[in-house]
Amino acid sequence: MSPNPEPSLVASLSPGLPRIRGRDVECVEMCLTPGAAYALLGVSPHELEGAVVGLEDLWGRQERQLRERVVAATTWQERFTLVSDFLVRRAARGPSMTPEVAHVWDTIVAQGGRVRVDALAASCGWSRKRLWSRFSAQIGLTPKRAAMLVRFDRAARALRGGASAADVALAHGYADQSHLHRDVLAFAGCTPSALAGVRPASPYTTATHADQEGSHP
Repeated sequence: MSPNPEPSLVASLSPGLPRIRGRDVECVEMCLTPGAAYALLGVSPHELEGAVVGLEDLWGRQERQLRERVVAATTWQERFTLVSDFLVRRAARGPSMTPEVAHVWDTIVAQGGRVRVDALAASCGWSRKRLWSRFSAQIGLTPKRAAMLVRFDRAARALRGGASAADVALAHGYADQSHLHRDVLAFAGCTPSALAGVRPASPYTTATHADQEGSHP
């Protein structure tokens, strides 16, 4: 929240390892589900196309007002409350995913990414082409890509939890360890063994204080 040309930003879904660098930075970090992103950002995630953009470009005056209040707050709890209240109000006015897209996303998550696109389309009465188009527009990924990322997320959590690469590959539907290795390299930029050593981030952590330059996986 220190002064800089882009004091707030949005990073859309993209493959590879994202890195954020800075010195003496205090920030509130928000990790949004696709449904929340669709409601809160004001644009379809598909329109961002893997870019990193300033949040002010999306929210305009609302972003500046929120940032000024957050910077002026004297405690982290006050900052969290300000951000949470703002997001609740904005989400109430934002668009919602169509029921069919929401159903497909929930199915992908519930099945750990081990799904077939044809079956997903049939489950909501759409053609494969229509599902591909509507899902991509509202989620920012194709159904197949979303399933790959959900499966990878489950596998990454298992690796970080101490499971062997062989067991993870078998449990999460990879053809073999080589298949798992390729996905980890593509999505995390490292090997399964290296990923296993990365400390998992708490889903409840929203504050980050970096005293030195570093990267955030």
